[in-house]
Amino acid sequence: MRKKNLLYKASLFVLIIILGGLVFGTLASAAQVGNDFGLGGKLGAAIAKAPAGTIDPNAPKGFLGIPGAPQISPVVAFLWAIWVGWIFSTVGAFGGIMAGVGHMTIFGLGDYTKGFKKTAPEFNKVMTDSIRMANQWLVGLSSGIGSLNYYRSKRLAWPLGLALGFGSLLGAYFIPLLTGGKISFSAYQGWFGLAVFVVGGFILYETTPKGQAGKKAAKAAAQAFEKSVKEKGAGTDEGIKVTKWGLGRIEFSFFGAEFGFNPVMAFIGGIVIASISAFLGVGGGFLYVPYLTSIVGLPMFVVAGTSALAVLISMITSITSYLTNTGAAVDWTLIGVELIGIFIGSMIGPRTQKYIPDIWLKRLFVVLALYVGLGYFSKGFFGQAWVPM
Repeated sequence: MRKKNLLYKASLFVLIIILGGLVFGTLASAAQVGNDFGLGGKLGAAIAKAPAGTIDPNAPKGFLGIPGAPQISPVVAFLWAIWVGWIFSTVGAFGGIMAGVGHMTIFGLGDYTKGFKKTAPEFNKVMTDSIRMANQWLVGLSSGIGSLNYYRSKRLAWPLGLALGFGSLLGAYFIPLLTGGKISFSAYQGWFGLAVFVVGGFILYETTPKGQAGKKAAKAAAQAFEKSVKEKGAGTDEGIKVTKWGLGRIEFSFFGAEFGFNPVMAFIGGIVIASISAFLGVGGGFLYVPYLTSIVGLPMFVVAGTSALAVLISMITSITSYLTNTGAAVDWTLIGVELIGIFIGSMIGPRTQKYIPDIWLKRLFVVLALYVGLGYFSKGFFGQAWVPM
């Protein structure tokens, strides 16, 4: 009888411990930060809902004023923005890609955001939206400055840029509306890398003898432009000249070579490219470049400015959509510093581009695309970068 009584008490004691543990675990898992730290909006709400302990309220404030978030050096941000502005205004692409590299890797926001994938998924997605939009602020200013500079130097095929840009309005507006708050950082990073890598491989093919075989007009125009730069130092006398207008086809010349495009097809292309670029949070230049070099057959000296005009239109639309439809937060101090650097780099790019051979501009694009693409694809989908990043 005594043994049964002891066994009963021991069982009851164990049961109380188990039930207590379950109750404590439930309460602990339900505990939340409960403080938005004055940030407000979707960001503040996501922080307040994050489980207690995931965000230290006593930690120094970093990106967006979030306690414990990476603290970004203004000097590093400024210098990196100069590089972003230069590369975009020189190649007509990779501004958004390099802005993304800066925000995700150089500034440490990628690993920080990824750390909340399981513990605070809502916060993870809100931060992903902020990173996507931050990239586009930089590309927006760079594309505006680049468009103006290339137009003045008669290296902007503006009818084509406008056709692509008007098409981009649809994709740039609706994609942030449909995907805001729904994309995890890992998925974003993986798709970001895959898209860049595939395009890099395509442009690599174009630098081969087989890929160059069908680009006689572009090659001739590029050679004529390079010769003019060496002889005259400017090379603007025989710039873009529109020779034919029509709903089915628009034609223009550049240094004696004739080029043409279907404005309806360019409009559709703008929709597709802007949809992809708005999802990735980039300008889309890395897609406009292969479109302009492969489909239209333009030399790189014309591609950069034309791409910049199309990107400018889509960036204004996409940023507006992110602000109004997704509630993405903006670190205005960081963006302000970066925009100054973007301005400097974007003013330098068009002035140095004419001294770099056309083929080397493509090779620069390829190297950046393959390296960055492989790194982010592997890190996003497999958890570890296959190249140093």
